[in-house]
Amino acid sequence: MLIFISGGVRSGKSALAETLACQNQQRKGGKLYYLATAAPAAPVDGEMGARIRHHQQTRGPHWITLEEPVQLTRALQQVEPNSTLLLDCLTLWSSQVMFSSSLNEAQSLSLLDDFVQQSERMQVDLLLVSNDLNEELPPTDPQVRAWLIFQQQIHQRMVQRADRAIQMLAGTALEWKPSSPKRESDPCN
Repeated sequence: MLIFISGGVRSGKSALAETLACQNQQRKGGKLYYLATAAPAAPVDGEMGARIRHHQQTRGPHWITLEEPVQLTRALQQVEPNSTLLLDCLTLWSSQVMFSSSLNEAQSLSLLDDFVQQSERMQVDLLLVSNDLNEELPPTDPQVRAWLIFQQQIHQRMVQRADRAIQMLAGTALEWKPSSPKRESDPCN
């Protein structure tokens, strides 16, 4: 199972993902993992540090927390089969692979695909959290624009694979998939 959850900053997407992950784990059994994509040694500002502490406190002791900023499949080596894994978040992961690693876009997408495929083989249920970005005019900075395009590629790729796609808007979950049909090809051509 793959659930993709997106939303704006502080829209409630992480809280929803945690609730769905707990429900899935209670139904399925297995362990409950939280994969944080923030770099463990990265300096964080006061607000980010407070948000990390808040997330850790609200999750509670039944979660097993893993930290892996880039090499997602490396984190899977610590996950037991038939478990539930919440990855928070793809936005931070994408910025790290684009700006802090030697991976190009194709390698990064391949890494993400490998992570999802390996999770499927292990029968690990995935919940992927990401931010909705660029709801405004495209940025003029070429690097930021390239990153946003990359982020949208990730979203489209993950939603296509997902069993469910949910967007959080003002604390309300809008379920977009499975109700939206898969687009196999352009019907006009």
